Amino acid sequence: MRIHVLLEQLAPSPAPPAWSASASTVGLLLAAVISGAVLAAIITALINIVLARRKSREEERARLRQAFAEALRAQASYKEFAYAIRRRSSEKPAEERARLTDALREIQAQLSFYLAWTAAESQDVGQAYAALIEKTRQVAGTAMKAAWEANPISSDAEMSIPRTVVDLAPLNQAEDAYMRAVIRHLAALAPWWAR
Repeated sequence: MRIHVLLEQLAPSPAPPAWSASASTVGLLLAAVISGAVLAAIITALINIVLARRKSREEERARLRQAFAEALRAQASYKEFAYAIRRRSSEKPAEERARLTDALREIQAQLSFYLAWTAAESQDVGQAYAALIEKTRQVAGTAMKAAWEANPISSDAEMSIPRTVVDLAPLNQAEDAYMRAVIRHLAALAPWWAR
């Protein structure tokens, strides 16, 4: 009996069945494939989130650029009335007054809108735009008043209005300050990798 136990101990142990070894290998492979697929899905989802956020941010900056430019266009339209009033037709003065007054009323409404909008969008931009509009009303408003008091033009030669009659150069500094505020605001909204 001792020999029999001794022989059993010395004899090699039987090999596990072939299906058992391949099943564990398949299980490991399957786990690796599933975990790789999950990892790929997570990475893809993160990339899509980053790209969607970037696109949304770029669209927001484009929308703001457009709105800030439109605010400046409203200011430019207002200051141009100093020229438009001087160039009014002398043939139908009542109609010209009504036309110019209605157009000016529309521009005033746009200025009021952009004053509120820029202040709500950014304190810095809002203050710069308010200062610009205040200066524009002083400079261009004075020129408009003088234009209403002057006689309407009566010839093509009078279409060219010299700077000694209408000088809007004092607005340059306020316009530059507004643009600098807009640029700072838009730069702050840029993603870190675009700065």
